[in-house]
Amino acid sequence: MNDRKQHVIKMAHQLFIDRGFQATSIQDILDYSGISKGTFYNYFSSKNELLMALVKAIYLKMEKERDELLIGQDLSNIDMFIKQIEFQLNTNKKNKLFTLFEEVLISNDVELKQFIKEGQLRMLHWTYQRFLEIFGADKKPYLLDCAIMFLGIIHHNMKYYAMDHETNVGVHQVVRFSVNRIENIAKDLVKSGEQLNPPELLDKWLPNQTKVNFHEKLTHTLATMKKSVSDIDKLKAAELLDFIQEELLHAKNPRKYLIESTLSALKNSIYEKNQIEELEQLVSTYFTKA
Repeated sequence: MNDRKQHVIKMAHQLFIDRGFQATSIQDILDYSGISKGTFYNYFSSKNELLMALVKAIYLKMEKERDELLIGQDLSNIDMFIKQIEFQLNTNKKNKLFTLFEEVLISNDVELKQFIKEGQLRMLHWTYQRFLEIFGADKKPYLLDCAIMFLGIIHHNMKYYAMDHETNVGVHQVVRFSVNRIENIAKDLVKSGEQLNPPELLDKWLPNQTKVNFHEKLTHTLATMKKSVSDIDKLKAAELLDFIQEELLHAKNPRKYLIESTLSALKNSIYEKNQIEELEQLVSTYFTKA
């Protein structure tokens, strides 16, 4: 994403925070960011598309950094999950996304409501996958129910805890309390054998689940590779890896020849052979299924 487009997104974000999404017009964005209408429409087809670009940019960075917390860690360590959830909640809080999402959800805008719904399903899928890693595959039949209940618990606990702690919401306290509750719920469900939502429903709710899995695996692979290089080589290597990520996850028509050229450049870098091979396999899988 070029600097000017990022500037427009940043300025629009500030306006959305100050005035609200609905109350901010495209003309307000033009005036505040200092661009022409033609430039705006060169970047975005509508205000909705700008908002979606804003949320995607925030979540791309958040998900990358959230997943990096697991590098070299025990995936079953529930304290690492708590850190990941804290990080996500603090990101939402910092960027005022809770307020923005609530405004969108009470609107009649079908496009934006669908966009938010897809994001919620992605979060549900990620939480379910993390619960599989934490609680084990033997508890799989109950873990979609656990993921659904956990997200409801954390959302409402944050909302009502904040009402009495507006100046300093204790995110860690809320997350720890909520995770402790879901641990007990998981044990109770296994003991009782009760199930409301079988995990297979995720295939119905997320028909593009393969794409979601690819997104998560690519993000984790690239994050691991970035962590493995020295400070001297980090900047150049990160630029190459960021290019691959941007092409595969955000370009409408990823340029295969440029990605292959970037992979060739990486082969002559400081990465180990097995790391490059894993990345090549992911790229090959993407274009095979595209």
